[in-house]
Amino acid sequence: MRPTPPRSGAPLGIAATWPYTLALGAAGEGALVPRSRLAQYHSKKAPIATRSERERAFLVGVELADSGRLLGVEDSLAELELLAEAAGLVVVGQATQRLRTPDPKTFLGSGKVREVQSLVEETLADLVLFDDELSPRHQRELEDLFGEDVRVLDRTALILDIFAQHARTREGALQVELAQYAYRLPRLTRAWTHLARQAGGGAGRSGSVGGVGLRGPGETQLEVDRREIGRRMAHLRQELDKVRAHRQRHRSQRRKAALPTVALVGYTNAGKSTLLNRLAQADVFVADQPFATLDPTTRRIQLPGGRQVLLTDTVGFIQKLPTALIAAFRATLEEIGEADLLLHVVDITHPHAQAQSEAVMRTLEEIQAGEIPVVTALNKIDLRPDPGFAIDRVDDFERAVPVSALTGDGTESLLNAIELELYQGMSEVDVRIPYSEARLASLMREQGQLLEERHLARTIVLRGRVPNHLVSAYRPFMKSASARQANGTQDTEPE
Repeated sequence: MRPTPPRSGAPLGIAATWPYTLALGAAGEGALVPRSRLAQYHSKKAPIATRSERERAFLVGVELADSGRLLGVEDSLAELELLAEAAGLVVVGQATQRLRTPDPKTFLGSGKVREVQSLVEETLADLVLFDDELSPRHQRELEDLFGEDVRVLDRTALILDIFAQHARTREGALQVELAQYAYRLPRLTRAWTHLARQAGGGAGRSGSVGGVGLRGPGETQLEVDRREIGRRMAHLRQELDKVRAHRQRHRSQRRKAALPTVALVGYTNAGKSTLLNRLAQADVFVADQPFATLDPTTRRIQLPGGRQVLLTDTVGFIQKLPTALIAAFRATLEEIGEADLLLHVVDITHPHAQAQSEAVMRTLEEIQAGEIPVVTALNKIDLRPDPGFAIDRVDDFERAVPVSALTGDGTESLLNAIELELYQGMSEVDVRIPYSEARLASLMREQGQLLEERHLARTIVLRGRVPNHLVSAYRPFMKSASARQANGTQDTEPE
């Protein structure tokens, strides 16, 4: 056996937040062992083995009929290879298959499984990486077929590992840990198979193995650990609820300051962080790799007309983004849903820029942010020798502006487009506000058109026009004004 256990910080290793580690027994069997019981396990087992070289991955892609995927299987595998390299893997080969439906047992057809087995042995691969999410049964059956020398992972596990490597804040770590637990909980069975084997049990008179009183300790321990993981997930959700409440307070303060929020969205590695640095003169971490940014970062920028807005960088999207991540990153993704405008960054040099854009828009629909206005930045025009190539693509995207976040070309036009979208639409409001909300009068003077202002004994009557993104601030005070107009009554409150 060529032992290849995960280790802390290693590619595709089990994150430090996961309460298990892989121990190798003297007989060569591998088992996930709770860190708290690792010393007890090692008293009877061999030490943990380690590897210094990078792990070798063999990729497998399946093209399903009517799958609705945005990329073909070959292009999707090319993207998977980039993700594998970001996780620190070396890709040594790949195989594809076209199916009407996945095999209920092994996902692949039986002949293709044998072919992949042969290729894995030939390339000395350490793991087989599938481009689709495998069910627990698929993963279990494939691991049995490939043997203990080879691990089986899917796209979701790979993305989770990349997120675990890139989580730099407590909030990011909490979100990744919750997503890891949600993914691994139904796949926990294999963690205790070594104990179940040790339990043994002879055949009874009926010929069946095991029976009452012969239940393996592995299954019992599995139930205990499921409860422990359930409690841990509940705790993580409570902590993330606190994060959500904290973010909500910050959003409330921003609304009181009347600064509109623009959220940067886009496919992973499209250049969102670089564009934030360019527009805000910031120094946010930037790397030419998928999911370099997980935690939202907000900076203040000034538009050409002198108005200020808040620009928020968010996590990048990708096709087939794991649902566990969407659920775990709810607190982060709420920053997008609360934005007044979305700045969609597209890598216009990518051969599948349109498909990537569609993947982003689908994800925005999933998180109920599909109705927010969008301005599109066609980024990386500096990477093409013909400066007009991006202009030819402008009509393919919503309110698109060609830019280079690296050189700054086109950013002035982009800021003008943002300002136009935020402030071109003005709505008329007629409200009566209490003196405690007198800031709304100043807000109308600064960012809108104040047509009438009258000070009464207890309230201020305002009539004017404000940008559409500010209407929500006045809405709580509109009902009484509308009712007065409908009844044709005059203000009776003394001035």
